[in-house]
Amino acid sequence: KITPACHQTCRSDLDLALESNPSDHPRASTIFLSKSQTDVREKRKSNHINHVSPGQLTKKYSSCSTIFIDDSTVSQPNLRSTIKCVTLAIFYHIKNRDSDRSLDIFDEKSHPLTREEVPDDYYKHDPDHKHIYRFVRTLFSAAQLTAECAIVTLVYLERLLTYAEIDICPSNWKRIVLGAILLASKVWDDQAVWNVDYCQILKDITVEDMNEMERHFLELLQFNINVPASVYAKYYFDLRSLADDNNLSFLLEPLSKERAQKLEAISRLCEDKYKDLSKAAMRRSFSADNLVGIRRSNAILS
Repeated sequence: KITPACHQTCRSDLDLALESNPSDHPRASTIFLSKSQTDVREKRKSNHINHVSPGQLTKKYSSCSTIFIDDSTVSQPNLRSTIKCVTLAIFYHIKNRDSDRSLDIFDEKSHPLTREEVPDDYYKHDPDHKHIYRFVRTLFSAAQLTAECAIVTLVYLERLLTYAEIDICPSNWKRIVLGAILLASKVWDDQAVWNVDYCQILKDITVEDMNEMERHFLELLQFNINVPASVYAKYYFDLRSLADDNNLSFLLEPLSKERAQKLEAISRLCEDKYKDLSKAAMRRSFSADNLVGIRRSNAILS
């Protein structure tokens, strides 16, 4: 028999689990940023000991005559920079993993992506960042996917690792990343890429294998493919923090006259909307004052 107290405890545990999952809750810290901190601290310590300031000579700074801005925003991220950051996050997931928990559906030995023979020691060698970047960039370029899709791919990847209680490691990283990209492109992009299209990119994989992997991925996510705007924004800004920590600067360009005029127009539009909302709020407050005045009016007895 479940008592009200037990029911309340179960609900509290469920709420706590959701709040601790970064792919579901905006206040939970992203896993990739946490995993990168060990390496970041070591780099900073080494730079401090050796009196090195990486990136200072190449970094651009705004001045009175020139303002530098990048073209990446939370609503329109830069594709190349975003893919670099997402693949760096995947790199840290693999490098600083807790163990090698996996599932057969994602194992590259059991389900190879190419006809080339998978080495017996394939599970021992961590891929470097460039290797992961080339794999993801090839898929995004061939399928013409967007930067937003890359961010959602990372959300789905961390959701899978949390829900299925597995690790991304040398033996499974390609298939996990491929499954996350496949799902993100279908859910997020307006023009979905079909499984057969990925078979044209990865020539040796079959449609049946892609379908089976997609089905398992969805089941492991408990069919939770929703990505709230607040979660998406958190991942975007944490990826920018990851870029800063690793000297992966977003491409900066001088602010042009045309861009400045466009930003000014957007700012003016937002200001006008704010004024309209303020006027509407004032009208509502006046009507409330009138109600208060009526309630305080003197009664007339006859």
